[in-house]
Amino acid sequence: MALRPYWKGYLKLSLVTCPVAMTPATSESEKVRFHTLNKETGNRVVSQYVDSITGKAVKDDSEAKGYARGENDYVILTEDDLDAVALDTVKTIDIDKFVPADTIEWIYLEKPHYLMPDDPVGQEAFAVIRDAMASDKVVGVSKLVIGRRERAVVLEPRGEGIVLWTLRFGDEVRPEKSYFEEIDEKAEPELVPLVQKLIKQKTAKWTSDMASDPIQKSLLKIIAEKKKALKPTKRSAKGTSEAAPRSNVVSIMDALRKSVEADLKGKKMR
Repeated sequence: MALRPYWKGYLKLSLVTCPVAMTPATSESEKVRFHTLNKETGNRVVSQYVDSITGKAVKDDSEAKGYARGENDYVILTEDDLDAVALDTVKTIDIDKFVPADTIEWIYLEKPHYLMPDDPVGQEAFAVIRDAMASDKVVGVSKLVIGRRERAVVLEPRGEGIVLWTLRFGDEVRPEKSYFEEIDEKAEPELVPLVQKLIKQKTAKWTSDMASDPIQKSLLKIIAEKKKALKPTKRSAKGTSEAAPRSNVVSIMDALRKSVEADLKGKKMR
């Protein structure tokens, strides 16, 4: 079932405009989340804003945004002040330019959102913009205010809809050259075929199971066991012995050969 959009506005390209709705393409709602408790009473712990000088709790309607001018000296901004600087991009995604789809580096892509028409009348304008971008293999570049900050975004045609990606700011991206420049440029030629053979044996069709969270599964299992009030079984310490650690100094050629052989042997046993 489609979720309720968290943003509604307009998609605009020159004189072509249509109402659109946007929903995050990813969700963390299925993650295991914990409440902080007082373990002596079992009651939940409640957090609240407290005045740093008086120590008294601050009411919601007394909270304000402050810009530090000096030590313990702030310029206070009200909600009206913040609303006064609202930009057109609060409600309109005005496509300013287009760039080839394969020219945006992956590291700038931050968070994907699904963009779809929000009115039957606007579906034709939406489809025209989407199909034109798909035909020319370009993505649209625009700006959109999210969380009171104007973010650069790209619009990528995807199937019948459009995926809108927020982009990281330029000063947030660290150049890869400073991290990779000391890595050897060339691999040993005789090792590459072995790795290629191993890659071929391990190549499979992508499925979402490859991105599953084993820790999440383990937590859910523990929670289920706790619900049933099962006592954890204690393992006997008798008869257990740790094997002597093997040397980590191995030939990479031997390691690759063993990997290939082990993978082949595992396939034959299936």
